[in-house]
Amino acid sequence: MSQIALDEFHWILDVLQSIDVGLVVVDRQFNIQLWNGFMENHSGIGFSKLQGQRLFQQFPELPECWLRRKVETVLALNSPTFTSWEQRPRLFNFISSKPFTGRSQLMYQNITILPLTSRNGTADHACIILYDVTDAAMGKQGLQEANQQLKVLSVTDRLTGLFNRGHWEECLRQEFKRCQRHAHSSTLMMFDIDFFKKINDSYGHLAGDAVLRRVSKTLMQVLRGTDVAGRYGGEEFGILLLDIDEPGALYVAERLRIAMAEQIVEFDRHHICFSISVGIARLEAQHGTACDWIAAADAALYHAKHSGRNCCVLASRLPALLAESAAVQPQVDHA
Repeated sequence: MSQIALDEFHWILDVLQSIDVGLVVVDRQFNIQLWNGFMENHSGIGFSKLQGQRLFQQFPELPECWLRRKVETVLALNSPTFTSWEQRPRLFNFISSKPFTGRSQLMYQNITILPLTSRNGTADHACIILYDVTDAAMGKQGLQEANQQLKVLSVTDRLTGLFNRGHWEECLRQEFKRCQRHAHSSTLMMFDIDFFKKINDSYGHLAGDAVLRRVSKTLMQVLRGTDVAGRYGGEEFGILLLDIDEPGALYVAERLRIAMAEQIVEFDRHHICFSISVGIARLEAQHGTACDWIAAADAALYHAKHSGRNCCVLASRLPALLAESAAVQPQVDHA
């Protein structure tokens, strides 16, 4: 080899050693033939100790089956392959270059595997290239997390943590369509806190907020995982009880009413007790729209509020209840 060729060879070696990507060359038996400066710096092991050594013996934490399959395919097809950090976060468990200021302790890596062809045209070696993409990965993950948080905030009532009215009503419309399409029937429950204005007037709005939060917490403890609860407005709440009939809904409503009546909210040295009134409406054929369904539950809730509060009323019982109420009205003598 001429002096010029030797000089050029050393330049190439210098570049390979100093380039800011990891370079590993292995033969078909996965014996290490090249281990550049990037790999030395991040592994803490010099090339002199690794040269000729079996890769998987030196780094048993590597995904051997996956890497063997990848390298063997590259050599067989004489064609490169690429794996992004989103498919596999990393190949080598290297510490991130910013373990204290960054958001990840370990480095995220993109991986390229290239076939290295000899003079006779056969690919007997593979070059594994590691790119440190930790900053890009963390940036994308941060954006995804921020978008997810925004999505949650857009459908959540911040005070209670329940669905806000807009999203809950959309859930109601979807359930209404589902029940119509599949001939299922679910039940809607509307309730509000009795004398809530008096709580605000007596103890202040912050005390009222504490009561609302307790209502939400108690509600989530009583409901099933499939039920959909939302804050409808002010002190009124709506609950979709999926695939449940009126007797079952009444049982849930009574459990909820009793649980609420047992709560004591401690606020500013005050002990605040409260109760709820509940209206229950099973989806019926006469409910032409989701609004009709809400109106039926609201009418039952209205009757509960005007029948002494702290009680549950079924919409299907309203005609009989109204007839009974009319029958006991005092007769006026016009004579």
